[in-house]
Amino acid sequence: MNYSRILDEIKAICPHSFIRLAEPMANHTFIQTGGNADIYIKPENVEEVQKITRYSFIKRIPLTILGYGTNVIIRDRGIRGIVMILDNLNEIKVYENEIKAESGASIIDVSKAALKHHLSGMEFACGIPGSVGGALMMNAGAYGGEISFVLKKAKVIMMSGDLRTLDESDFQFGYRRSIFEKENYMVLEAIFQLEKGSSMQIQEKMDRFTSLRQQKQPLEYPSCGSVFKRPPNCFAGKLISDSGLQGKRIGGAEVSTKHAGFIVNVNHATSTDYLHLIQYIQETVKRKYNIEIETEVKIIGEE
Repeated sequence: MNYSRILDEIKAICPHSFIRLAEPMANHTFIQTGGNADIYIKPENVEEVQKITRYSFIKRIPLTILGYGTNVIIRDRGIRGIVMILDNLNEIKVYENEIKAESGASIIDVSKAALKHHLSGMEFACGIPGSVGGALMMNAGAYGGEISFVLKKAKVIMMSGDLRTLDESDFQFGYRRSIFEKENYMVLEAIFQLEKGSSMQIQEKMDRFTSLRQQKQPLEYPSCGSVFKRPPNCFAGKLISDSGLQGKRIGGAEVSTKHAGFIVNVNHATSTDYLHLIQYIQETVKRKYNIEIETEVKIIGEE
């Protein structure tokens, strides 16, 4: 594809968007790995998001939406086509017992807004380092709470560029899955239904969750969060630990010695290091326990 020409055409229809060619995605992922995106775009508003989506659909150019890059591994060969980041869509508004948040807002900031307005239900999200859009996509959860418990409505863009509003009957939530992921919907905004509560109790719960996270998770290193889904009736981290894999390293990627469910970047790891280590873990656990552990982290980009 002639990406210089595509760049010029997008600039013509979205003059305010931030656009770059051959952008290193290692600069935009928590694990600090990943190859280049052919075209990297940060639109200014919903109208530009819609224009770029329709343009890519009509021109048949691959379009990838990336949130904060917290739960993703981008392969070292990068991403073909357009990568669109919705960071500029980050408004959060509170209406009585509801919070309306745009896709690019931090889900942690949503939990803080809930606390400020004495609203309970978002405490679980106080340490999830991702965007609202990403949280909806994977039905993010922690400490007994998850997005499916609080999401009331969502506005999305389909890959054709058409808008759609979804409600609770549409979400198809499950463990780390949703209609948004299944249908490749792009989240624009979410409305969360919460309950009035005591600010002191909400703060105490958030403090407790933050303390647990600091104690148990390897926050001192870059990571993509919990790598594997929880298998039925057991925990991936325990299976990995019992397999003697904590501290196992391939290249610069290492199974955390603090929490076996995390793989950390300890020495300039590549995405290939991560993927080889993931495969090694899966094969070892399968051999020892005859249990297949699936990845929770999203793996994207050119193989």
